[in-house]
Amino acid sequence: MMTDPPSIAYLSIGSNKGDKAGNLKQAIDCLNQHDLIQVAAVSFFYRTEPQNFEDQDWFVNAAVKIQTPVEPAELLDILKQIERSLDPEGKAFRFGPRKIDLDIILFENRVLKTDLLEIPHPRMQERCFVLRPMCDIGADTLHPVFHKTPRQLLMEIEKQESQKVILLD
Repeated sequence: MMTDPPSIAYLSIGSNKGDKAGNLKQAIDCLNQHDLIQVAAVSFFYRTEPQNFEDQDWFVNAAVKIQTPVEPAELLDILKQIERSLDPEGKAFRFGPRKIDLDIILFENRVLKTDLLEIPHPRMQERCFVLRPMCDIGADTLHPVFHKTPRQLLMEIEKQESQKVILLD
């Protein structure tokens, strides 16, 4: 059970293999069942077109707001354990197809850069598939580097690009 005052973190979750929405629900269940994580909110699910490596199936993406007493590095370890438990094969290459992907987007108002982890997520401001779900559960959360909200960042990139992010039925 949590005894320290918990920190608020936002995660991006995605899947483009198998039962994509089911994979996200399974990952959310794993998060919620973990002793050191409490799921506070979950966004709607969105169908999103792949980026970087485009020759793959569309994704289903969402955002999750959690509370946790652990530090970011330990949270990353927990997320990687959940990814391995749900998808032992993992992804074959960077930006490739995967059954589940869990990323820390924001952790309180922290700015952190190590060899293994960068917070805020270094590409969140370029990704509609991160910002659109973030707007469902944390639209007014301030990005600690850009000093803008996910809503403001989303409006900026929607003007420039037409990334397809479609609400899942």
